[in-house]
Amino acid sequence: MIRLLGYFFGIGVVFFLLVAAGVFIYVGDLSKELPDYEVLSKYEPPVTTRIHSVDGQLMGEFARERRLYIPIQAVPDRVKAAFLSAEDKNFYKHRGVDFFALARAMVTNIENYRNNRRLIGASTITQQVAKNFLLTRDRTVDRKIKEAILAFRIEQAYSKDRILELYLNEIFFGAGAYGLAGASLTYFGKSINEVDLHEAAYLATLPKAPSNYHPFDDTEAALDRRNWIIDRMVDNGYVTEQEAEIAQAKGLDVNFRRSGASVFASEYFTEEARKEIIERYGEDALYEGGLSVRTTLDPDLQDLARQALQNGLVKFDRNWGWRGAERQIDISGDWGIPLADEPTYRDVPQWKVAAVLSVGEEAVQFGLQPKKDVSGAVDAKRETGTLAVSDLKWAFRMRDEDGKRVTAESINEVVAPGDVIMVEYVQEEDAFGLRQVPSVSGALVAMDPNTGRVLAMAGGFSYYDSQFNRATQAYRQPGSSFKPFVYAAALDNGYTPASVILDAPIKLVSGGRVWEPKNYSGGGAGPSTLRLGVERSRNLMTVRLAKDMGMRLVAEYAEQFGIYDKMLPVLAMSLGSGETTVLRMVSGFSVLANGGRQITPSLIDRVQDRYGKTIYKQDSRLCEGCNSTRWLNQEEPELIDTRDQILDPMTAYQITSMMEGVVQRGTATKLRALERPIAGKTGTTNDEKDAWFVGYTPNLVTGVYVGFDKPTPMGRGSTGGELAAPIFQQFMSAALEDVKPTKFKVPEGMSLIKINRKTGMRAFDEGAGDLIVEAFKPGTGPADSYFVIGAEFALSETPEEALERQLKISPKAQQAVQTNQGGLF
Repeated sequence: MIRLLGYFFGIGVVFFLLVAAGVFIYVGDLSKELPDYEVLSKYEPPVTTRIHSVDGQLMGEFARERRLYIPIQAVPDRVKAAFLSAEDKNFYKHRGVDFFALARAMVTNIENYRNNRRLIGASTITQQVAKNFLLTRDRTVDRKIKEAILAFRIEQAYSKDRILELYLNEIFFGAGAYGLAGASLTYFGKSINEVDLHEAAYLATLPKAPSNYHPFDDTEAALDRRNWIIDRMVDNGYVTEQEAEIAQAKGLDVNFRRSGASVFASEYFTEEARKEIIERYGEDALYEGGLSVRTTLDPDLQDLARQALQNGLVKFDRNWGWRGAERQIDISGDWGIPLADEPTYRDVPQWKVAAVLSVGEEAVQFGLQPKKDVSGAVDAKRETGTLAVSDLKWAFRMRDEDGKRVTAESINEVVAPGDVIMVEYVQEEDAFGLRQVPSVSGALVAMDPNTGRVLAMAGGFSYYDSQFNRATQAYRQPGSSFKPFVYAAALDNGYTPASVILDAPIKLVSGGRVWEPKNYSGGGAGPSTLRLGVERSRNLMTVRLAKDMGMRLVAEYAEQFGIYDKMLPVLAMSLGSGETTVLRMVSGFSVLANGGRQITPSLIDRVQDRYGKTIYKQDSRLCEGCNSTRWLNQEEPELIDTRDQILDPMTAYQITSMMEGVVQRGTATKLRALERPIAGKTGTTNDEKDAWFVGYTPNLVTGVYVGFDKPTPMGRGSTGGELAAPIFQQFMSAALEDVKPTKFKVPEGMSLIKINRKTGMRAFDEGAGDLIVEAFKPGTGPADSYFVIGAEFALSETPEEALERQLKISPKAQQAVQTNQGGLF
């Protein structure tokens, strides 16, 4: 018996050794196929890029996986406890594999197999890290063994906290959220250090199977598992029974955070910043790099820009005419259901979507769009209101499909039951008003002229109506708003504000084609100073001036100012017939406002990588001595401005002073109501297809453009002074409400001399009218003789006839000719 037992024992030992050898060889072969776990030390998961306004408010997020990386030190202990209780309560005790949990799982799975139930796993958090980072999700024995081997190796190489940090930042929580910090924001709109016990437990519920514990589709299952986790937290000593009871009595309290812009009405700006990041760093950096982008946007100014542009466009559109409802819905049943699906304009919050329910002789009854909860369910509450027919008189002026004006004879021609309309409650009138999205559009850009930082940008009436950004993407003719750059080129090359140019008809022939430009008001004013040419926006004067200078010089200046990349040097371009954008025009005017320093428009102040290192900074000025550690009686550090001086500061002041006259006496006198120094220029293109105003104070430049997206005449009188200037006025009035008026600074060395505003000659009679103080550069001043530039180009006139006409127009000219014969030509 002993020999027999020894025999069987020997066989058993041999068999065990053979099996052990086989297992060793098998595991060894699997080990050769294992990935390098040391890559975990270089782990950089795809992280959300976040874009912020200048004051730190969130504007937008961009990610393929919505994840915010958070170090383990920033995770509250109670949140850690929830995940440990749900996934691996012995995490801080085992060495990578929990053999006790594995044994329990094997016993449970035998029972589950007999009853055809789903088998359960016993993977530790370390094993899950190995699977998620290094292995596939195949449900095979090979993969489980590899997982265990890697878990042992990971435990030897990394601390428990590092492993838990990797796990919490990698796992998927559903609803597009990756990582703990991203999930907290997505489900509760809170940072992770703000979540309560019941919220932390629900987050710990999700990694197992997010789709099985959806807060609205699977509420009961989600509550059951959340409460089970809270019970495990009690068993493991993390919370008291009283705390658990309070937490379990609460609902899930999920409040999905709406993705997209958080700063109100910042969508146009955010999209431009997004495109700039892609251009600088590529798409992967934007959607996976976890960049922190601080923009130049001022949220307060942005809202003011939105309001001003929207109000201006609505005012024009009401005069243009009612176009009818764009859509109809079935109101025979519950009208709230189809109405709830109608698009809204989130950046026009005062407007409400409504459906016409009935049309009477005295009033129109409508139903307001019901709200939806976060699950998409439509609120059962129905609200209605009325529109008084007497308040709809503007809508009787209608436009047909061809754009022709027609007049409705009854309210039934204006609206009909089932029409989807927009309404606004007007508090001053205690009544609702009918609204429509304007067919005309436009843009507004506000900029700091000293730095080029874009402070506000409205690219259209509503981003939710059209994502086309008219501030940066719409290339339109600037018309007369381009003239300051023509006159600046002249002032920089020997002309003065008092130089006199003939404002009279002119005919130009080139290549067999005849061009006869005209002033907006028709006719001509005869000899006029450069100042009058700017103030009154004289086309004929501008053409003569450009011809006298040469268009190549004008083109060179326009390109330096950034208005055009390559300007065609033809005379028509002097009247703003080339196409450019609002942003480019505002940038050009900023050079005039800041004293001639070249600027680059900037939407982004600073970009930091995922580790907080600054990789881009807009302010590139040098400051020697700014980082001194102590005071040693040295000079105060000074910021060194290295930007190019592309315009003489004295020229910049001269053209600024001339554009102040546009507001005081010229085409934008509406703006005198601002009661502060304002320089600016109106612009109106042929057939009133484009209306512009660009103006500035010493520290704020704003440009406004109005026009149809498909260039269409807006009607006689639709000028920059009538359409764009009031929008500028509303914005600047609010933006500068608490800012003390500041005068434009006169550069040192300039002479201020009183002249006759019409003749440009020195004013000897202090009591005479039409006097103005003009700024002259050193070595220049009012002309001693009366000389008219461009008189040789007068249409159908000989020099003698031109001279005779000048003398009839101006006694001063007559006096000048008598004193200095031949000075005219």
